[in-house]
Amino acid sequence: MGEVIRFVPKSERERARLIREARAIYDSIFPPADPIREQRERAPVSHTASGANAHRSDGVLLP
Repeated sequence: MGEVIRFVPKSERERARLIREARAIYDSIFPPADPIREQRERAPVSHTASGANAHRSDGVLLP
């Protein structure tokens, strides 16, 4: 079967980048107190490639 390619607008990619940046800043100011949550967040995430855009399994766009 053919590969499905999803167009992702630049504004959506920029929004995802800003969210990642904001989360990193927030976590640097307020580190997670729950060590289990912290381990879960650092666990490897599966990645898929769709055309020129890559998506994590949780739906977040990758640069």
